[in-house]
Amino acid sequence: MATAAVCSGGKASAQGRTDDNAVTQAEDAFGFSVGRETIGIYGPGNARGFSPAAAGNARIDGLYYDPLFGLQSSLVESTSIKVGLSAQGYPFVAPSGIVDQSLRRPESRLGASIIANADDYGGKGLEVDGSLPLTGRLGLFVGLNAGTTVFVNGTDNFSHTESVIGRWRPTDNIEVTPFWSMYNDYDDESGTLYIPAGSFMPTVDRAHHDEGPRWADNRFTGTNAGLLTSVSFGKNWVARLGAFRSSVFNRHAYTHLLANEQLDGSAERILIADPPSHSHSLSGELRVTHSIAEGPRLHLIHLSARRRDARREFGGSDSISFGIGSVGENVSAAEPDFEFGEQTHQRVEQMTYGIAYDGRWKGVGEISLCLSKANYRKLTDIPVVGQVRARSNPWLYNGTAAVILSKSVNVYAGYARGLEESGIAPFTAANRNEPLETILTQQKDAGVRIAVTKDINAVVGVFDLTRPYFGFDTANVFKKIGSVRSRGAEFSISGKVTPKLNIVFGGVLLKPRVEADADALGNIGSKPYGVPTHIINLNANWQTSLLRGLQLDLGVSHRGRQPATTDDLVYLPSRLNVNLGMHYGFRIARQTATLRVQVANLFDNQDVTTFGPGIFGPKGSRQLLGYLTVDL
Repeated sequence: MATAAVCSGGKASAQGRTDDNAVTQAEDAFGFSVGRETIGIYGPGNARGFSPAAAGNARIDGLYYDPLFGLQSSLVESTSIKVGLSAQGYPFVAPSGIVDQSLRRPESRLGASIIANADDYGGKGLEVDGSLPLTGRLGLFVGLNAGTTVFVNGTDNFSHTESVIGRWRPTDNIEVTPFWSMYNDYDDESGTLYIPAGSFMPTVDRAHHDEGPRWADNRFTGTNAGLLTSVSFGKNWVARLGAFRSSVFNRHAYTHLLANEQLDGSAERILIADPPSHSHSLSGELRVTHSIAEGPRLHLIHLSARRRDARREFGGSDSISFGIGSVGENVSAAEPDFEFGEQTHQRVEQMTYGIAYDGRWKGVGEISLCLSKANYRKLTDIPVVGQVRARSNPWLYNGTAAVILSKSVNVYAGYARGLEESGIAPFTAANRNEPLETILTQQKDAGVRIAVTKDINAVVGVFDLTRPYFGFDTANVFKKIGSVRSRGAEFSISGKVTPKLNIVFGGVLLKPRVEADADALGNIGSKPYGVPTHIINLNANWQTSLLRGLQLDLGVSHRGRQPATTDDLVYLPSRLNVNLGMHYGFRIARQTATLRVQVANLFDNQDVTTFGPGIFGPKGSRQLLGYLTVDL
């Protein structure tokens, strides 16, 4: 968890990076990021025990988007996680939550920001972005960054990103926003993953040491491009179109394993190599909205058509064993000649039509209803086996309601049924990197929002989410093995405690339960892999009186114990993490600047984390990092 905060609050802009402040800009504690600041109990990879990103619930400015490669940070102004009350009035919500990303926009005046960063691991980088107005109605935003990232496992990489966003307003009623960004990653060592031979936590290599072969470097390119268009027409009609292309090209990829690790730290060293692969997805949404004002009541009607056409290739891997070794020993073997097999090719097409209604009655409440019909097709061309087809045409629906009981108290309740993705099979599975089947999920939730003071809001809610559960079978294939029902409670308290102290405090308590399929083989635990008993986060930002422009910030998080294997025989212990930092706002040559310094993982907890059921790696160690931001 990153602590947040720089100078004063307010909306961040493409050329005002010194003002990025997640603590003062976040509306709740459920997950928010702006610039390099990230806070909240949820994120794109975890919301209420599931991953909204893996579920395919990404949005750009509220419109449907299927990312095979995540949006580059230079394109994104802010990201928020929509669950519970924060999703009230959000059309076509999904049971596992929504990851809504707000795209940057060129400013109407010339300006730029420069960010230089470094840390005591050895990482360093430089980022430059800014706006170039061409005419009164046409402008460009350009972002460039490059740098070296050094990881706790001793690996590093060099990467650079180029981004361009345009903004054209031919009339007051039309706005067109095209964008393009490319991320290139070089010399990204594979690192080492550890698989114990029994029901125990493995020994992992010491921090900042890479024991894998030096030639096993990953190399890939991720590209995102798209077009956002908004047209106002007639009386209270708005049409919005989002069309996107996301692709990733893996030139070469490796996975280094210490498999069947014994209690004494000995294990078999295995290296898996993947052939070059190229996957891409075309996706988007056309939405037409009509608003009807009726005194204190506002009615919004949305008509939506969403589509994706995703093509992936995977498989064909080769592997080599370096024999038995011990944790911490360097691999000195030369690079072999790998023999790759044929790859599996998969195409997924999905078309979803929907209608949604959102009614808002001032001083009374709000109600939202959505109904969609999905047409899903998947064609998988498997070497030797041949073509395998799958299709589904489910009805999807959701409804939410909020009632204003008083000026300070709102209550809400909702239900949603969605068609979601399940991510991909882990590195060690027999069907490694295979996209898993699309699933039907459902969720019920309810809660209350309270305005504690005019500057502090609190939200308390409960939820009940059901979806299929995936794990390893006896043939080491990662597949559906049951269903999981996740029930829990969450809370958020956020706002300004004093004129100079802001807090974002939140938590979730989880009680998930797995029910194995009747034909599932192997030992399947009653608790789902990777879901902790609780997550508690506190972020605070204090504008001190000690020195003008100086702010101190604190981030504290506590994660409960969580199953690390499908059979529940190994658990990650609970973990407390504390981050301390400061921001100092000042001026350089009459330009606004902010110096950010932070100590992450203050107590140097060097435990392990998981990369899939029964797959382990190092978590992290204390890190000193800093960056200097200058707005020009």
